[in-house]
Amino acid sequence: MTASRALPAPHATPLDLGGRTALVTGAAGGIGRACALRLAAAGAKVRAVDRDAAGLETLADAASDLGGAVEPHVLDLTDLDAAELAAAGTDVLVNNAGLQLVRPIEEFPPDVFHTVLTVMLEAPFRLIRGALPHMYGQGWGRIVNVSSVHGLRASAYKSAYVAAKHGLEGLSKTTALEGAPHGVTSNCVNPAYVRTPLVEKQIADQARAHGIPEERVLSEVMLRDSAVRRLIEPEEVAEAVAYLCGPQASFVTGTSLVLDGGWTAH
Repeated sequence: MTASRALPAPHATPLDLGGRTALVTGAAGGIGRACALRLAAAGAKVRAVDRDAAGLETLADAASDLGGAVEPHVLDLTDLDAAELAAAGTDVLVNNAGLQLVRPIEEFPPDVFHTVLTVMLEAPFRLIRGALPHMYGQGWGRIVNVSSVHGLRASAYKSAYVAAKHGLEGLSKTTALEGAPHGVTSNCVNPAYVRTPLVEKQIADQARAHGIPEERVLSEVMLRDSAVRRLIEPEEVAEAVAYLCGPQASFVTGTSLVLDGGWTAH
């Protein structure tokens, strides 16, 4: 798989989260890791949530090297009660954790469908539910839901992922309407394919589902509808998250910030 690679996005968005606590799910790698490091660089104390204990330790070391503070929190988000408790006292919540399986609907395992919806829709609801009392109490909060272009468009063979992301869009908008009187914003960030392990792992599934060789998946499936024909870097997504957490975005709520290289312009 080959594609042109953008340089990592610089920390260009003005952001001071000193004294704030941020929670990032799926923080051990990919977009979550980039978001955790970005928010830590802005001065936040970051609760990094993931099942991958080793990945979280590596993240904490990387943040420390940059002068930031990351607190590893090993958690399986299918434990919904624990997820809600973990969000208590947070000022910034980034719902990022996700998983993917590419299968036709008639072959899609119902238990996997259930797990995807639990991790990617029900867990964000519980995390938001846990975070809002503190945010409302102080009159300030930022909720950023890492959605996808698949929260706005569908693709074949991704029934669970597309359903979860579409649901996340609705949850985010509802949260925005309820949170506005309390100084809380809620938005989605919607990237197309990002250079992450989640994307790398679905190459074989995509090839099998579409009946093409793996080396053709990137150009013929993943980047087919993108005007900018490359993968997005995790740091670029993290910079969009940072923007939505900053004071310049205080009037931005209930919307979706699309980073799709022109996909939805069709």
